[in-house]
Amino acid sequence: MNRHDWLNEDRCRCPGGFASSTLRLPGERSTQRPLMSSVSNAQTTSSRNTPLLLTASFGCAMTVLDTNVVGIVLPTIARDLNASFADIEWVISAYVLCFASLLLPAGSIADRFGRKRVFIAGIALFALASLACGMAPTARALYVARALQGVGAAFQLAPALAIIGHAFHDESERARAWAIWGGIMGLTMVVSPLIGGVISASLGWRWAFNINVPICAALAFAVLKIVDESRDPTPRTVDLPGIGLFAFAMFGLTWALILGPDRGWTSAAVLLRALAGVGLFALFAAVERRRAHPMLDLTLFRAWPFVGAIVAMFAYAACAQVMASLLPLFLQNARGESALDAGVGMLPFALAMLLLPMIGRRLGQHLASYQILTLGLVTVCIGSAVMSVAARSGGFTVLLVGMAVLGSGGGLLNGETQKAIMGTVPRDRAGMASGISTTARFSGILLGFSGLGAVLAVSVHDAVRRNLANAHVPIAPGFIDRIVAGDFERATQLYPQSVVQSVTQLARAGYGAGFGDAFVTASMVALTAAVIVFCSMRRGAR
Repeated sequence: MNRHDWLNEDRCRCPGGFASSTLRLPGERSTQRPLMSSVSNAQTTSSRNTPLLLTASFGCAMTVLDTNVVGIVLPTIARDLNASFADIEWVISAYVLCFASLLLPAGSIADRFGRKRVFIAGIALFALASLACGMAPTARALYVARALQGVGAAFQLAPALAIIGHAFHDESERARAWAIWGGIMGLTMVVSPLIGGVISASLGWRWAFNINVPICAALAFAVLKIVDESRDPTPRTVDLPGIGLFAFAMFGLTWALILGPDRGWTSAAVLLRALAGVGLFALFAAVERRRAHPMLDLTLFRAWPFVGAIVAMFAYAACAQVMASLLPLFLQNARGESALDAGVGMLPFALAMLLLPMIGRRLGQHLASYQILTLGLVTVCIGSAVMSVAARSGGFTVLLVGMAVLGSGGGLLNGETQKAIMGTVPRDRAGMASGISTTARFSGILLGFSGLGAVLAVSVHDAVRRNLANAHVPIAPGFIDRIVAGDFERATQLYPQSVVQSVTQLARAGYGAGFGDAFVTASMVALTAAVIVFCSMRRGAR
């Protein structure tokens, strides 16, 4: 086993596939000790490193917190900045695109130049970009700042995870550290919609970004005081051609999906961007096959179980994780909830996402990994179908059941996808497999949000137009576009006060119908993925 293999073997222990350098290179002194001595030293190390663990975990949690908080305030942003639905999509997509594209190279750069140094730089960039988001005068300025925020988030998350991996050596303390990390991340997922609702109701949407500045300052101070510098003695080579081609390919496909509802799916602008994305992906695959140290080793896709596990990760992100941004839009625009009520309304989904991984671990004692993944995807399919009914009927009980079932499926997948991927490859390929897993997750979020967003935009447009026509209400110029963007306040000002209430009801019903179509699409994607996962992974299990 060469030095690069040792590095990959260590990375497999880090959730999400980020680099950590807690490894013993060939020729180094063994760290094995008698049992009682190891336990005593593990307890001492764990106690000493608890502040470091909490600091690094909070740095990771900030990236999740920001994503989910922004999902709650999107309708308010649309109203305040007079933004189109495409603008709103870019507010999410710009962040995720830069985050997904730079997460792997951020880990390599942190290994090479120092994890503490890169962590501080990521925090600083995240804070400055957050301030720019809070001061953005237009929607375009906001999503440019969000792109920079995504860059900062990548350079904040990757070194933070590597710092945790480097600090905890003993297997038991390492397991405890990642359990605490997972608990903090899960708790963040639960409370972030509530925080977003409170901020939007009391301070306004700009403070969803501005509040990051003092938090980042406190975090940076803690890092300077608590975290020691560390590097990887054998850092990976950064695959710049692969990174660039992958990022631009994702950008082309995302742009086509966001532009499609406005320009038409057969327009030259949309087709050109889609073809560019597909072409760049083909070029990316060709380049990666020829590189000695590629960003993504595509030869792993020759194994059917690995393909199935990656499909499960992509579908989980595209159909379940993406709902953290879409469900707040549904609750506020289709049901007329306030931002605070929407945050509270997210609890059935968020709590199920938090609790079901524990049930999944128990199921793992009786079921094979592919069976749990299939069960999770089928549950997401059923939950999305129930949500489709709730979106059209408006029933509160059906809504609660749908969100809980959808979150339950997502929770099962959240606890199993990474483990399944790592179980389909040899240990010496675990680092690369984990990197592909991370890329699949964020690619699923990006394409899921833009793809389901495209279905939503087209369906809401058609449903609102149909509702107004059936009610014999003339369509005011610009009304439907404002409704699609979620700006009901400006849209209803286009009508006399005497018909505002009835027009609002028709528009919200149309928005619900549009979400019904989006949920049906998510349900079909999840079901298709379940079939692929079951067939491919079962084939490999024989």
